[in-house]
Amino acid sequence: MLVKDFMTVDVVSVEIPGNRDDVLKILKRTGISGVPVLKGDKLVGIITRKDLLRKSEETQLGLLMTEDPVVISPDAALSEAARLLVTHNIRRLPVVEGSRLIGLISIADLIHAIATLRIKDEIKDLYTSKTFALWEETPLPVVARVMEISGFEAIPILDAESTIQGIISERDLIRHSSIEDSVEVSDFSNGTDDDEWTWESIRDMHTISYSISKVQLPPRPVKTAMVKNVVAVPINSEVSDCALKMKRARVDQLPVINGDKKLVAMLFDRDLIRVLCNPSIQ
Repeated sequence: MLVKDFMTVDVVSVEIPGNRDDVLKILKRTGISGVPVLKGDKLVGIITRKDLLRKSEETQLGLLMTEDPVVISPDAALSEAARLLVTHNIRRLPVVEGSRLIGLISIADLIHAIATLRIKDEIKDLYTSKTFALWEETPLPVVARVMEISGFEAIPILDAESTIQGIISERDLIRHSSIEDSVEVSDFSNGTDDDEWTWESIRDMHTISYSISKVQLPPRPVKTAMVKNVVAVPINSEVSDCALKMKRARVDQLPVINGDKKLVAMLFDRDLIRVLCNPSIQ
């Protein structure tokens, strides 16, 4: 159960100097949540969907990325990878030899490992998280802001009868985002009555225009962007069964329902990998 046995070796990466639009295209095309940033052969950072959504006006990768990311050795145990991911609240670890990137181990890779272990522990009270839901008519820009404030990477969506209709995730928001170009105008005039030919008057009446581009979400209701074929699990489901469902459905989370099929919690992959930190599993 070592990192090198489960890591991804064919890693999509970007190089600096570079711009945001290239990363956005990669995330839309592949559905992945983040990529390493290289300078030559050296790993210098990580850039994620969160970075693009939170810094929507920034274009340079050097300013968008997280510098000096947490890394791991290919010979480390999976339990160490799980501990680092949980402790630092991140979704991926670059695997390095020296400063050279040789792979990537993600939460999805650990979920694959858990699916093979046949862990019988029930998820109830151990790995589920309290959550909240949004109404299906909530506009997408509001959804993005709620995600940023709450820290949730996926939110259940309910209809007017409080029945779960779908899930919206950061991946879905990126897929529906676009780059909007505009021209902003700044007026530095202070309304002075000084002689119009003085340098102070010219300076104080100076107006500049500059272009700006932002990652924008359309003001459409969330029901137009959510995933509708929701895979849900009972509250007494077993750990490895849930991991297998996540792997097969290629999702980061599962709604947890009670006997009346009502939403009671969420099971996030980042919480499920905590099972690997249990010494009895090793």
